Amino acid sequence: MRIGHGIDVHRFSADPDRQLWLGMVHVPDAIGLLGHSDADVATHALCDALLGAANLGDLGRHFPDSDPAHAGVASRHLLQETVRLVASQGYRVMSSDITIIAERPKLAPYMPTMSHELSLVVGSLVSVKATTSEGLGALGRGEGIAASAVTLLEEIE
Repeated sequence: MRIGHGIDVHRFSADPDRQLWLGMVHVPDAIGLLGHSDADVATHALCDALLGAANLGDLGRHFPDSDPAHAGVASRHLLQETVRLVASQGYRVMSSDITIIAERPKLAPYMPTMSHELSLVVGSLVSVKATTSEGLGALGRGEGIAASAVTLLEEIE
């Protein structure tokens, strides 16, 4: 068995039309995050956890933001490719857990759908929860959103 941990942070976009995607779910009536892809911090943190557990580096190594082919890419695609890479190394995902850190928007209504969508792609349970940073630092001032993920892989026999 292998354990991996991932973290991602993005600031809010200045573009009021940019959509917010978290855990592969569109969160309406919220400004999106700035990033080369869809800036889905929850899914990116999970990808990094999966890649780390399989000793495959990080998301930027496989999907660099310097590559125009990844501009605006949906994180669903990144997660699907990450799961494929992990499987190619002889591992399957057993369990994952994500914590989203955000002062806004309120995420409770979306977390069950996030868990469902992420679980479908990885093939096992992905727990999703959220917290605030109690007003501390850049996240506490509402300048962006962060996410942390941990995952457990099992060697395929």
